[in-house]
Amino acid sequence: MARPEGVRPVRPQVVLQVVKRQQISDHLVRLTFGGPGYENFVDKSATDRYIKILFAKPELGLTPPYDLDALREHLPGEDLPVRRTYTVRRSDAESRTIEVDFVVHGSDGLAGPWARDAQIGDSVCFSGPGGMFAPQSDFDFHLFAGDETAIPAIAASLEAMEEGMVGQVLIEVADAGDEIELSAPSGVGIRWIHRGAEFTPESSILEPEVRQFPWPAGRVQVFAHGEREVVKALRSYFYDERGVDRRDMSLSAYWAYGRAEDAFQAEKRSPVGQIFDEPQASK
Repeated sequence: MARPEGVRPVRPQVVLQVVKRQQISDHLVRLTFGGPGYENFVDKSATDRYIKILFAKPELGLTPPYDLDALREHLPGEDLPVRRTYTVRRSDAESRTIEVDFVVHGSDGLAGPWARDAQIGDSVCFSGPGGMFAPQSDFDFHLFAGDETAIPAIAASLEAMEEGMVGQVLIEVADAGDEIELSAPSGVGIRWIHRGAEFTPESSILEPEVRQFPWPAGRVQVFAHGEREVVKALRSYFYDERGVDRRDMSLSAYWAYGRAEDAFQAEKRSPVGQIFDEPQASK
Protein backbone atom coordinates (compact mmCIF):
# COMPACT_ATOMS: atom_id res chain seq x y z
CA MET A 1 0.00 0.00 0.00
CA ALA A 2 1.33 3.43 -0.88
CA ARG A 3 2.40 5.65 1.99
CA PRO A 4 0.14 8.72 2.47
CA GLU A 5 1.65 11.88 1.04
CA GLY A 6 3.63 13.86 3.61
CA VAL A 7 4.06 10.93 6.01
CA ARG A 8 7.68 10.11 6.70
CA PRO A 9 8.76 6.47 6.46
CA VAL A 10 9.35 4.85 9.81
CA ARG A 11 13.03 4.04 10.18
CA PRO A 12 13.80 0.70 11.74
CA GLN A 13 15.24 0.69 15.23
CA VAL A 14 18.99 0.14 15.23
CA VAL A 15 20.32 -2.52 17.58
CA LEU A 16 24.08 -2.48 18.21
CA GLN A 17 26.47 -3.69 20.89
CA VAL A 18 29.02 -1.90 23.03
CA VAL A 19 32.40 -2.68 21.47
CA LYS A 20 34.56 -0.18 23.35
CA ARG A 21 34.36 2.17 26.34
CA GLN A 22 36.59 5.08 27.34
CA GLN A 23 36.58 7.50 30.27
CA ILE A 24 37.60 10.62 28.36
CA SER A 25 37.18 13.14 31.20
CA ASP A 26 36.10 13.17 34.82
CA HIS A 27 32.42 13.07 33.89
CA LEU A 28 32.40 12.02 30.23
CA VAL A 29 32.21 8.37 29.13
CA ARG A 30 32.55 7.47 25.44
CA LEU A 31 30.89 4.28 24.26
CA THR A 32 31.50 2.84 20.80
CA PHE A 33 28.61 0.87 19.32
CA GLY A 34 28.93 -1.62 16.47
CA GLY A 35 27.65 -4.90 15.10
CA PRO A 36 25.46 -6.32 12.32
CA GLY A 37 22.66 -3.84 13.03
CA TYR A 38 24.80 -1.00 11.65
CA GLU A 39 23.19 -1.59 8.25
CA ASN A 40 20.04 0.06 9.65
CA PHE A 41 21.95 3.19 10.65
CA VAL A 42 21.15 5.78 7.96
CA ASP A 43 23.80 8.43 8.54
CA LYS A 44 23.51 12.12 7.73
CA SER A 45 25.96 14.97 7.36
CA ALA A 46 24.72 17.14 10.25
CA THR A 47 27.28 17.69 13.01
CA ASP A 48 24.60 17.80 15.71
CA ARG A 49 23.30 14.33 14.80
CA TYR A 50 21.31 12.82 17.63
CA ILE A 51 19.79 9.43 18.34
CA LYS A 52 16.96 8.47 20.66
CA ILE A 53 18.08 5.54 22.77
CA LEU A 54 15.39 3.22 24.15
CA PHE A 55 15.96 1.93 27.67
CA ALA A 56 13.86 -0.98 28.93
CA LYS A 57 13.64 -2.19 32.51
CA PRO A 58 16.04 -5.16 32.79
CA GLU A 59 13.67 -7.11 35.01
CA LEU A 60 11.07 -7.26 32.21
CA GLY A 61 13.39 -9.26 29.94
CA LEU A 62 12.40 -7.37 26.79
CA THR A 63 14.47 -8.06 23.69
CA PRO A 64 15.28 -5.25 21.21
CA PRO A 65 14.13 -4.07 18.75
CA TYR A 66 10.99 -3.20 20.66
CA ASP A 67 7.49 -3.40 19.14
CA LEU A 68 6.24 -0.37 21.04
CA ASP A 69 2.67 -0.62 19.74
CA ALA A 70 2.40 -4.23 20.91
CA LEU A 71 4.02 -3.42 24.26
CA ARG A 72 1.51 -0.62 24.88
CA GLU A 73 -1.29 -3.18 24.65
CA HIS A 74 -0.16 -5.24 27.62
CA LEU A 75 2.28 -3.13 29.64
CA PRO A 76 1.45 -0.20 31.93
CA GLY A 77 2.95 3.11 30.87
CA GLU A 78 5.62 3.05 33.56
CA ASP A 79 6.98 -0.25 32.17
CA LEU A 80 7.36 0.87 28.55
CA PRO A 81 10.88 1.54 27.22
CA VAL A 82 11.81 5.19 27.67
CA ARG A 83 13.70 7.43 25.24
CA ARG A 84 16.80 9.46 25.97
CA THR A 85 18.38 11.73 23.35
CA TYR A 86 22.14 11.72 22.77
CA THR A 87 24.48 13.26 20.22
CA VAL A 88 26.49 11.06 17.87
CA ARG A 89 30.06 12.14 18.46
CA ARG A 90 31.48 10.32 15.46
CA SER A 91 30.45 7.65 12.95
CA ASP A 92 32.75 5.43 10.90
CA ALA A 93 31.25 3.68 7.87
CA GLU A 94 34.46 1.69 7.34
CA SER A 95 34.51 0.15 10.81
CA ARG A 96 30.68 0.28 10.98
CA THR A 97 30.67 1.93 14.38
CA ILE A 98 29.35 5.05 16.07
CA GLU A 99 30.60 6.84 19.17
CA VAL A 100 28.36 8.45 21.77
CA ASP A 101 29.58 10.49 24.75
CA PHE A 102 27.59 10.37 28.00
CA VAL A 103 27.79 12.86 30.86
CA VAL A 104 27.87 10.81 34.06
CA HIS A 105 27.22 12.33 37.49
CA GLY A 106 27.02 9.44 39.95
CA SER A 107 23.65 7.73 39.99
CA ASP A 108 21.71 10.70 38.60
CA GLY A 109 19.42 9.99 35.68
CA LEU A 110 18.96 6.86 33.60
CA ALA A 111 21.38 6.98 30.67
CA GLY A 112 24.39 8.22 32.65
CA PRO A 113 24.47 5.31 35.13
CA TRP A 114 23.79 2.89 32.27
CA ALA A 115 26.81 4.25 30.37
CA ARG A 116 28.91 4.14 33.53
CA ASP A 117 28.13 0.44 34.03
CA ALA A 118 27.91 -0.68 30.37
CA GLN A 119 30.05 -3.67 29.47
CA ILE A 120 31.46 -4.86 26.16
CA GLY A 121 28.74 -6.84 24.43
CA ASP A 122 25.79 -5.02 26.02
CA SER A 123 23.05 -4.16 23.53
CA VAL A 124 21.76 -0.69 22.77
CA CYS A 125 18.62 0.09 20.78
CA PHE A 126 17.87 3.48 19.23
CA SER A 127 16.15 5.37 16.44
CA GLY A 128 17.63 8.12 14.29
CA PRO A 129 19.80 10.00 13.66
CA GLY A 130 18.20 13.40 13.40
CA GLY A 131 19.96 16.76 13.28
CA MET A 132 20.25 19.79 11.01
CA PHE A 133 23.30 21.87 11.92
CA ALA A 134 26.63 22.06 10.14
CA PRO A 135 29.14 24.94 10.05
CA GLN A 136 28.84 26.85 6.76
CA SER A 137 31.70 28.51 4.92
CA ASP A 138 29.64 31.54 3.85
CA PHE A 139 29.64 32.97 7.39
CA ASP A 140 32.30 35.41 8.54
CA PHE A 141 32.47 34.02 12.05
CA HIS A 142 31.32 30.94 13.95
CA LEU A 143 30.39 31.20 17.64
CA PHE A 144 29.88 28.04 19.70
CA ALA A 145 28.63 28.04 23.29
CA GLY A 146 27.47 25.23 25.55
CA ASP A 147 27.91 23.17 28.68
CA GLU A 148 29.15 19.58 29.07
CA THR A 149 26.21 18.17 27.14
CA ALA A 150 27.14 20.22 24.06
CA ILE A 151 30.74 19.01 23.90
CA PRO A 152 30.10 16.13 21.42
CA ALA A 153 28.22 18.31 18.91
CA ILE A 154 30.72 21.16 19.22
CA ALA A 155 33.64 18.75 18.78
CA ALA A 156 32.05 17.19 15.68
CA SER A 157 31.33 20.65 14.25
CA LEU A 158 34.92 21.80 14.74
CA GLU A 159 36.24 18.73 12.96
CA ALA A 160 33.92 19.45 10.03
CA MET A 161 35.09 23.04 9.61
CA GLU A 162 37.36 23.93 6.73
CA GLU A 163 40.76 25.47 7.33
CA GLY A 164 40.38 29.21 6.96
CA MET A 165 37.12 29.43 8.88
CA VAL A 166 37.31 31.59 11.99
CA GLY A 167 35.38 31.50 15.21
CA GLN A 168 35.32 31.04 18.95
CA VAL A 169 34.26 28.22 21.26
CA LEU A 170 33.14 28.81 24.85
CA ILE A 171 32.36 25.67 26.86
CA GLU A 172 31.35 25.74 30.51
CA VAL A 173 32.42 22.77 32.66
CA ALA A 174 32.90 22.18 36.38
CA ASP A 175 36.71 22.34 36.30
CA ALA A 176 39.79 21.33 34.32
CA GLY A 177 39.03 17.64 34.85
CA ASP A 178 36.16 17.93 32.38
CA GLU A 179 38.23 19.41 29.56
CA ILE A 180 39.05 17.26 26.54
CA GLU A 181 41.28 17.81 23.54
CA LEU A 182 39.47 19.41 20.63
CA SER A 183 40.61 19.62 17.02
CA ALA A 184 39.76 22.87 15.24
CA PRO A 185 40.99 25.09 12.40
CA SER A 186 43.81 27.45 13.36
CA GLY A 187 41.45 30.44 13.20
CA VAL A 188 39.09 29.08 15.86
CA GLY A 189 39.78 29.89 19.51
CA ILE A 190 38.79 27.46 22.25
CA ARG A 191 38.07 28.61 25.77
CA TRP A 192 37.06 26.38 28.67
CA ILE A 193 35.05 28.19 31.34
CA HIS A 194 35.23 26.73 34.87
CA ARG A 195 32.21 27.36 37.06
CA GLY A 196 34.00 25.62 39.98
CA ALA A 197 31.01 23.52 41.00
CA GLU A 198 28.23 21.31 39.74
CA PHE A 199 25.72 23.16 37.60
CA THR A 200 23.10 25.29 39.30
CA PRO A 201 21.40 28.45 38.04
CA GLU A 202 23.64 30.34 40.46
CA SER A 203 26.93 28.63 39.54
CA SER A 204 26.52 28.84 35.75
CA ILE A 205 28.59 31.62 34.21
CA LEU A 206 28.30 30.77 30.51
CA GLU A 207 25.84 33.50 29.56
CA PRO A 208 27.81 36.42 31.13
CA GLU A 209 31.03 35.05 29.64
CA VAL A 210 29.46 34.95 26.17
CA ARG A 211 28.27 38.53 26.65
CA GLN A 212 31.81 39.63 27.51
CA PHE A 213 33.26 38.14 24.35
CA PRO A 214 33.83 40.96 21.81
CA TRP A 215 31.13 40.69 19.19
CA PRO A 216 32.68 39.90 15.79
CA ALA A 217 32.10 41.83 12.61
CA GLY A 218 30.19 40.37 9.69
CA ARG A 219 27.67 37.55 9.53
CA VAL A 220 27.85 35.22 12.51
CA GLN A 221 26.69 31.61 12.64
CA VAL A 222 25.70 30.72 16.19
CA PHE A 223 25.54 27.31 17.85
CA ALA A 224 24.37 27.37 21.48
CA HIS A 225 23.14 24.18 23.13
CA GLY A 226 22.84 23.13 26.75
CA GLU A 227 20.66 23.80 29.81
CA ARG A 228 17.29 25.30 28.90
CA GLU A 229 17.30 28.54 30.89
CA VAL A 230 20.88 29.31 29.89
CA VAL A 231 19.99 28.78 26.22
CA LYS A 232 16.97 31.05 26.65
CA ALA A 233 19.19 33.77 28.09
CA LEU A 234 21.60 33.37 25.19
CA ARG A 235 18.67 33.52 22.77
CA SER A 236 17.74 36.89 24.21
CA TYR A 237 21.30 38.12 23.76
CA PHE A 238 21.86 36.81 20.24
CA TYR A 239 18.41 37.50 18.81
CA ASP A 240 17.05 40.49 20.73
CA GLU A 241 20.28 42.39 21.38
CA ARG A 242 22.66 41.37 18.60
CA GLY A 243 20.00 40.92 15.93
CA VAL A 244 21.22 37.54 14.69
CA ASP A 245 18.78 36.06 12.18
CA ARG A 246 17.04 32.96 13.54
CA ARG A 247 18.10 31.09 10.42
CA ASP A 248 21.73 31.74 11.36
CA MET A 249 21.36 30.15 14.78
CA SER A 250 21.11 26.64 16.16
CA LEU A 251 19.71 26.95 19.68
CA SER A 252 18.63 23.87 21.56
CA ALA A 253 17.93 22.88 25.16
CA TYR A 254 19.41 19.47 25.89
CA TRP A 255 18.17 19.43 29.48
CA ALA A 256 16.58 21.58 32.19
CA TYR A 257 17.85 22.06 35.73
CA GLY A 258 15.54 20.50 38.32
CA ARG A 259 13.58 18.56 35.72
CA ALA A 260 13.60 14.82 35.20
CA GLU A 261 14.08 13.86 31.55
CA ASP A 262 10.46 12.85 31.01
CA ALA A 263 9.13 16.10 32.49
CA PHE A 264 11.65 18.08 30.43
CA GLN A 265 10.54 16.37 27.21
CA ALA A 266 6.87 16.89 28.06
CA GLU A 267 7.46 20.61 28.51
CA LYS A 268 9.11 21.13 25.12
CA ARG A 269 5.91 22.27 23.42
CA SER A 270 4.70 24.34 26.34
CA PRO A 271 5.69 28.00 26.80
CA VAL A 272 8.20 27.16 29.55
CA GLY A 273 9.93 24.64 27.30
CA GLN A 274 10.27 26.78 24.17
CA ILE A 275 13.46 28.62 23.33
CA PHE A 276 11.53 31.08 21.16
CA ASP A 277 8.00 32.29 21.88
CA GLU A 278 6.41 30.12 19.22
CA PRO A 279 7.01 26.41 18.54
CA GLN A 280 10.06 25.44 16.52
CA ALA A 281 11.68 22.15 15.65
CA SER A 282 13.78 20.67 18.44
CA LYS A 283 15.11 17.38 19.69
